[in-house]
Amino acid sequence: MFKNILVHVPSERPVRPVIDVAVSLAFAHRAHLDAVAIGYESLSSVGLVAEGGSAAVAVAMDVEQEQALVRANAAISVFEVEAKLAKIAYRTRTIASIPAEAAETIGALARLYDISVVLQPDSSFSSYDNDIPQEILFNSGGPMLMVPYIHKGPLDIKHVGIAWDGGRLAARALHDALPFITAAQEVTVIVVNEDLGDAGESSSIELISHLARRGINARVERLTADQVSVHGTILSIAADRNIDLLVMGGYSHSRLQERILGGVTRAMFESMTVPVLMSH
Repeated sequence: MFKNILVHVPSERPVRPVIDVAVSLAFAHRAHLDAVAIGYESLSSVGLVAEGGSAAVAVAMDVEQEQALVRANAAISVFEVEAKLAKIAYRTRTIASIPAEAAETIGALARLYDISVVLQPDSSFSSYDNDIPQEILFNSGGPMLMVPYIHKGPLDIKHVGIAWDGGRLAARALHDALPFITAAQEVTVIVVNEDLGDAGESSSIELISHLARRGINARVERLTADQVSVHGTILSIAADRNIDLLVMGGYSHSRLQERILGGVTRAMFESMTVPVLMSH
């Protein structure tokens, strides 16, 4: 059960999709919802102050910080209206910071919550808000619910799709998503390029059996695709089966490049069409 939820409210992008989802999630679970918005300060002015800039530059930096907070407060004000209307328990926080420090702060902050709600990055919209989901995914230690920027309305999950490859990260996402899975009317396990000749302990067959012990009657969709088409294949099934939430592990290339998204994860960040719960 989700009882302590964090939502990142963008200060430079449309806020309705992520606010509507986070507020409805908190309402459904009778959870406490904390909202944080970040106003980004100019890197150039920070550099000038650090190098011993003039008093005029310091004043300009103060103005920059004040304007950053104005942007963050404007985003939070939209959230507060919806939170009050829903009569949920909530708290707000605004931060003015340079992007690198903001990313580190919110990544650490998210570690205290059962789940973090973020807006899908939009490559056509230049904003440091686009970097926040990746920071939370890799640094929070918990699940992240990413909302498509095209999403409209509250979160309404009747059909959950589990992207399953038998790996540790897929298993982590599965366990993190159990509140959604157990409440769903339908559950579909999606496996791509599974070798049925090697039905090991973490195969889709075993997963279906384990879910059944929880009273979850899941079906399996077994698909084949080349590596560059895996995410498209998953999203195609999500559309065809009217899946409302995808559950998947969030992969990186290697431990030496932990902040670099893996291929399928990166593609899902870019082209997701339904909410996605990811864990790393």
